[in-house]
Amino acid sequence: MTLSRRGVLGLAGAIGSAGALGAAGPLRSAGADGPAGAGGAAGSGAGGAAGAAGAAGAAGAAGATVAAGRVRTGFERLAADGYAALAGQKVGVVTNPTGITADARHLVDVLHADERVDLVAVFGPEHGFRGTAQAGDSEGASRDPATGLPVYDTYDKSGQKLADVFTAAGIDTVVFDIQDVGARFYTYIWTLYDCMRAAALAGKAVVVLDRPNPVGGRRAAGPVLERPYASFVGREPIALAHGMTAAELARLFNGEFLTDHPVRLRTVAMSGWRRESFFAETGLPWVPPSPNMPTPDTALAYAGTCLFEGTNLSEGRGTTTPFEVVGAEGIDRRWAEAANALGLPGVWFREAYFTPTFSKHVGKVCGGVRLIVHDREAFDPVRAGIGLLITARRVWSGFGWRADHWIDRLTGSDRVRTLVDAGADVDEVAGDWAAGLARFGAVREGYLLYP
Repeated sequence: MTLSRRGVLGLAGAIGSAGALGAAGPLRSAGADGPAGAGGAAGSGAGGAAGAAGAAGAAGAAGATVAAGRVRTGFERLAADGYAALAGQKVGVVTNPTGITADARHLVDVLHADERVDLVAVFGPEHGFRGTAQAGDSEGASRDPATGLPVYDTYDKSGQKLADVFTAAGIDTVVFDIQDVGARFYTYIWTLYDCMRAAALAGKAVVVLDRPNPVGGRRAAGPVLERPYASFVGREPIALAHGMTAAELARLFNGEFLTDHPVRLRTVAMSGWRRESFFAETGLPWVPPSPNMPTPDTALAYAGTCLFEGTNLSEGRGTTTPFEVVGAEGIDRRWAEAANALGLPGVWFREAYFTPTFSKHVGKVCGGVRLIVHDREAFDPVRAGIGLLITARRVWSGFGWRADHWIDRLTGSDRVRTLVDAGADVDEVAGDWAAGLARFGAVREGYLLYP
C-alpha cells in the first residue's frame, strides 16, 4: 500500500501484461503451475476459452455510459466476452456491496438476469453480502430478496468446512469479486485464499474478477508475516502493504502457497489500470468495502493506522473519519508535535479531538492526531504508523499494547512491538524488516499483471 518512491523495492515490471491491458487483450488465466500458465485465453480456467474484450463492448455489456479512458474492471471484461469463462458452469459468487458495475448495479443482479449465466448461490464474507455487519462479524445465512438466491456465510470458515459449503451449494465455479484496500490485515484477501483452498478440496474452479488497488501498486512495504503469527489477518508471508490487486494475489497464492493442492484458477484482468494510479484516477464509483472504510482516503492511511487496533488507543472507529484519526483520553497537542518532528514525507499530523460513538473510548473525548496526506506519492503509511506508535508511547504515559499482543498478528511477528518497547526509531524498525521485504518483492514481481 505504500505510495513512496523511496521505499526498499523498485517498481516491478509487468509480467505478461500487454494482453491483459490492451482493449482487445485476452482474459488472463493461471493454471496450477502459477504465473507461467497465465498467458492467454487457453489457460487452465473454469470453463471455455475467454476471447477478446473490447473496452467499448465492456461498457455496453454492463449497460453503463462512461468516460473514455476509464478503468474496465474484470467483471466488465467478463461481460464483454459474453461470460464465456462461465459457460456450462453452475456459478456461486463471493462478493459484497463493492461488486458493482460501472453504472453501480450489483453484479449478482446482473448475472442473475442474464440467461447466459447459471448463478445458483451467493457467498458473503466478513461484514456480509450486504455489508451491514461490523468488524469481526457477518450476516449469517439468508436468502437474497432481490434474486431469491441462497446466501451462504463464509466468515470464519476455511478448509474442509468451507469446501462442504461449496459442495452443499451445488456449484461448479466460485467467482470472486470484492474491492480490496491493499493491506495484509484486510480480511477479504484471506477470504479469497480460503475460498481457493476450499475450492481445490471440493473439486471446484475459481474465477477472480480484478479491481484496482485503490492506493496504487508501485511497490510493497512493511514487514512480511512470519508463519507462527498467521491468522485471519494474515494467512501467509506477504508484506503488510502488498501493492497488488486481488487477481495478482490469487496468482501468487496459487503459485507459492497452495502448491500442495492448487486450484483451477482463472483471473480476469482489468484494462486501463496502471500501478501508479490512485482510486480517484480510475473513473470508477467508490463503495465502502466495509463499514469503517468510507472513502479512498481512509484506505490511504489504513495500512499504518490500523496498527492502533493492537493498542489501547482508538483507531477512530465510531467517528466519521476512522483510521484518519487516532487517539485516547488524556492525549494532548504534544503527540502531534512529536509526530511532525519526525519529518515523515507526504504527511502532516494535526492535533485533533473526537468522541467515538462505539468501539474503544466510546462516549469519551479523545485527544490525538489526524493524518493530513499532502503528497500521496511520497507518503508511506506503514512508516507513518510506526512513527505514531513510537511517539504515542513517548508522550503519553497511558500507552499500552492490547493484552493479547494483537499487534504481533497485525505486524506479522513480535519484532515491531519489541523494537518500539526498546526505544528504536522509525528507521531502525523499518530496517529490521528490509531483508524480508526485499525477498517478498522478488517473488511478487513474477505475479504482476500491470505496468
